[in-house]
Amino acid sequence: MDHRFPGIACIVGAVTLFVLQDALIKWLSGDYPLHEIVLVRSVIAIAIVLFVMRFEGGIHLLRTRRPGLQLARCALLVAANSTFYLALAAMTIAEATSLFFVAPLLITALSALVLRETVGPRRWAAMCIGLAGVIVMLRPGEGVLRLIALLPLFSAAAYALMQIVTRRLGTTERASTISFYAQAGFIATSVAIGLVAGDGRFAPEDGASLAFLLRAWTLPSLGDAALFVAIGVFNGFAGYLMSQAYRIAQPAVLAPFEYVALPMAVMWGVVLFGNWPDPITYAGMALICGSGLYVVHRETVLARARRAAGGRSD
Repeated sequence: MDHRFPGIACIVGAVTLFVLQDALIKWLSGDYPLHEIVLVRSVIAIAIVLFVMRFEGGIHLLRTRRPGLQLARCALLVAANSTFYLALAAMTIAEATSLFFVAPLLITALSALVLRETVGPRRWAAMCIGLAGVIVMLRPGEGVLRLIALLPLFSAAAYALMQIVTRRLGTTERASTISFYAQAGFIATSVAIGLVAGDGRFAPEDGASLAFLLRAWTLPSLGDAALFVAIGVFNGFAGYLMSQAYRIAQPAVLAPFEYVALPMAVMWGVVLFGNWPDPITYAGMALICGSGLYVVHRETVLARARRAAGGRSD
């Protein structure tokens, strides 16, 4: 059975919900700590996962055959999310999202440097173009390297590794099982940070990202509480759809559709915050997006060629 189109539908739905969630988290980042938002979000999301699990076979699906891989995926996902949201507190959604989309380039580079897979000159050239886009968005010519922009790059690296783990888990685990352990990891991490820093004792007086991480817990207003709930609902369904997509379809098929996040990020940045990207940001976005899409396209073409002709790579 061809799972490409269900996988594509899942990934587009997941990306749409994730970008909306990111916009709401940025909206709340000036008043609440990240671990409080994530805790509420994950409690709601895990309830949704448990509800979905009832229709997939019942609570026995909580038993995992690969606890080590589940733990590794949780750690990578927490790292990817945390660093991205810390960047989001100090950057526009469009900038953070664009820098995050070096992930396909990182996957290709790691496959060559770590796994010793053959990567041809065209893909190396595309990665250099993507790196040029990163340098453009870091704006070193402004006098001070924007170190905060390194956070979404770290997030992209963790995310790339996480999706490789997801693909391996998908051979034996259901999407709801994978999503459950991801949300459980977020809850455990948020509770731990809350117990250590939830009173705000470590919160700095300035610095948007560190303040977002270490700010004291605050009881949300009624309107903000509704946003907390919305974030949880969006994340619960988006996490399930993302896990389902990478469980049933090839990453090379799905990856181009994750770039739907870029125009959505620009749109929400304009609508909610009035952040129109400047020409430098647009140039960096175009270089990163174009090179990433080319690498994904090239990976797909070569995979077909290897299946048909037996092993040659370019």
